[in-house]
Amino acid sequence: MANSVVLGLKAKRKNAKEMPRIPGFEDLYSLGCRVTQGQVVMVAGRSGAQKSGFALYMVAKWGLPTLYFSADMAASTASSRVASIMTGKTGSEVDALLDTSEGAAYLFDVTSESNITFCHGNPITWGLVEAEMNCYVMRHNMFPKVVVFDNLMDFSGADSDYQAQMAVMNDVTAFARHFGCTTVVLHHATDKSAAAVNDPSRPPARSEIKNGVAEKPELVLTVGLKPPVFHEGRGEMRVAVVKQREGECDPSAQKFALLSCDPSRTWFGRFDTRQAA
Repeated sequence: MANSVVLGLKAKRKNAKEMPRIPGFEDLYSLGCRVTQGQVVMVAGRSGAQKSGFALYMVAKWGLPTLYFSADMAASTASSRVASIMTGKTGSEVDALLDTSEGAAYLFDVTSESNITFCHGNPITWGLVEAEMNCYVMRHNMFPKVVVFDNLMDFSGADSDYQAQMAVMNDVTAFARHFGCTTVVLHHATDKSAAAVNDPSRPPARSEIKNGVAEKPELVLTVGLKPPVFHEGRGEMRVAVVKQREGECDPSAQKFALLSCDPSRTWFGRFDTRQAA
């Protein structure tokens, strides 16, 4: 029988495979950011920073079987965002297509290729998670490769209490290890710090994540949005790697990647310096 060290190395080898790299995220990868299978990843940001849009775009582009617990986003909003990601059309254009038989048929056909299954229960409970995992297995005959919890404060009893949120993060870590799935948790950062007041578009430092619950995730990304002011309605999504257990990071978030962002299309990609000209 293999000893515990050998078993641990085998598990690490199995989960050490990097998640699919996303075209347009080169600036983020240049910071040393590396997402591997089986990790717990936190995406944190201030209110209105498009953290849900960013996380949804990221898992959609990974293209892996995904179970998305969306307590913070209505079913219609989530579906419209997926349609935008898959077609490149704005939310308004998606709505207009839904008003016609041909347009609706087109959207239904395109989005049928999506690997994302949504659960919109609120609050999120572990009973709900267990039931949805069982349903997923019955439908797909496999466990999801990616699970998203949007967001931490929507877990039952964890809206503000530090101990409750830490208990949830402990359970999330155990969940990820048990199922071997990459697990993404969304969380809020404070809007009341001096940094938030002086420059709300900068990604929050690790210390600004509410209740300091960033201990458990192996990778923590914080996001800040400079709203669209350029041609084509594109703004800046600023992404900092404030924690990376086995790689480079900057807890102060002074160093960050620049992505172009079009919230109307739930689109994120390579930042064109000509936008700022």
